Amino acid sequence: MDSSVHLRLRGIVKKFGDFTALDGVSLDIMEGEFFTIVGPSGSGKSTLIRLLVGMDELTEGEIRLHDQRIDQTPANKRPTCMVFQSLALFPHMTVGQNIEFPLKLRKEAPEARRARAEELLDLLRLPLSYYDKRISQCSGGEKQRVALARALAFDPEILFFDEPLSALDYRLRKTLEKELKDLHARTGKTFVYITHSLEEAMVMSDRIAIMREGKFEQIAVADEIYSAPVSRFVAEFMGEVNLFALTAGASGAPESDVLTTRDGVRLESLSPGDRGLLMVRPEYMRFAEDGDVDFSISGKLHGEYALGSRIQYEIETKNGMVTVEKLREDRFTVTEGQDVTVGFDRDNTHFISEAT
Repeated sequence: MDSSVHLRLRGIVKKFGDFTALDGVSLDIMEGEFFTIVGPSGSGKSTLIRLLVGMDELTEGEIRLHDQRIDQTPANKRPTCMVFQSLALFPHMTVGQNIEFPLKLRKEAPEARRARAEELLDLLRLPLSYYDKRISQCSGGEKQRVALARALAFDPEILFFDEPLSALDYRLRKTLEKELKDLHARTGKTFVYITHSLEEAMVMSDRIAIMREGKFEQIAVADEIYSAPVSRFVAEFMGEVNLFALTAGASGAPESDVLTTRDGVRLESLSPGDRGLLMVRPEYMRFAEDGDVDFSISGKLHGEYALGSRIQYEIETKNGMVTVEKLREDRFTVTEGQDVTVGFDRDNTHFISEAT
């Protein structure tokens, strides 16, 4: 086993009666990595993390930590810890007592427990005066930090997170995303994070795994998944996207029933006979005069929507609705129902073969 591989999964299967929740999942998570698993409801991500922490048993496969099998090791004997969405803090205890709880279970001396709790308060950037503060008096963000401090008190090799920020308001969630990323860097621990939020995954992760129907659809760094998805599912799951059916003629030139292609345009990823989807993200689309872009399509403006610093336009075309996104300062003056031509250049596209 590669010495830098911290956690290795091979052929993981989990069945509930006739239903297969996980279907042959294999994965290597590296030492010190921030690894995030994203997927729609029912994709199997929560089932997977329950197996990793020992809350459920495998149907098939094995889990290895530093090349030692742990899938048959009880949860309380594994060098891992879980931070739940519900946090599971003890409301009748103080902040310090919550943080010290795992140390008390290990029968560590009170002085050592106190010293470790204060060290963790400092690490999580909470005042030392919070040691005696009741959990019920803490804000949502403070409770999140206490839950993290308690998890770190175990000194686990790996921290697992099951959607810990999903119940928080947007502003606090964005703050804690940055704090979690910073905490990961300062501790050097391996973090395995489950979320349905693409924003969380993109902000914090070293790598992202997209789950679909009990399998991994793609595992890569965030930029690669966003710009070069392996399938239509991943392309659409990773945000707004425009997809156009495309084939390659005998010469390898792109051919489309909906796009007008500038003479001489070629795509390096196309070979004669290839069929699939040409993907372009809305931020790479632009309003254009005929011939001003490599690929173009005409239609009528359906709507204009303000999205903070960005403006999104929807154009009704023979390919369905096409989305164009521009920065507010680059706003394009159009009116609903107006005939427009939009397009994009080949360097801003990604071809998804229908074989995938």
